[in-house]
Amino acid sequence: MKVILIKDVNKLGKSGDKAEVADGYARNYLIARGLALEATSNLIAEVDSRKRGEKAKEAKLKKEAEEIKKQIQGKTVTVHVSAGEKGKLFGSVTNSQVAEALKVLYKLDIDKRDVKLPEAVKQAGEFPVIVRLYREVDAQMTLIVEVAK
Repeated sequence: MKVILIKDVNKLGKSGDKAEVADGYARNYLIARGLALEATSNLIAEVDSRKRGEKAKEAKLKKEAEEIKKQIQGKTVTVHVSAGEKGKLFGSVTNSQVAEALKVLYKLDIDKRDVKLPEAVKQAGEFPVIVRLYREVDAQMTLIVEVAK
């Protein structure tokens, strides 16, 4: 029996996938538990249409991320922090501080989890930063940490 999965099923497929399974498994397990629906021509057409729409949306989001990457790739972002006499910072520069600086400088709304620092930044200087804009679209930037006076 051909079914279309409504939810992800382990070892069978993800939501929206078509699967060929035994009649009893389909009726007694998948359909009974609300994991799948019997594949009719109308349902197959609807699922295919939905998948095409999702692919188009994914392509649009990736293209937008590529455009943003072109704008910020290789640029610098500066963070001003307070430090002690020998230039050692009080604390460290965090992902959220870098994300906030990106918001102010480039008007980008970047989540702090998408900012990757190579290690804890605990002194003034220049450091490489990777900003994840979308799946498989990363921009490399330079973080400049300056001591506020």
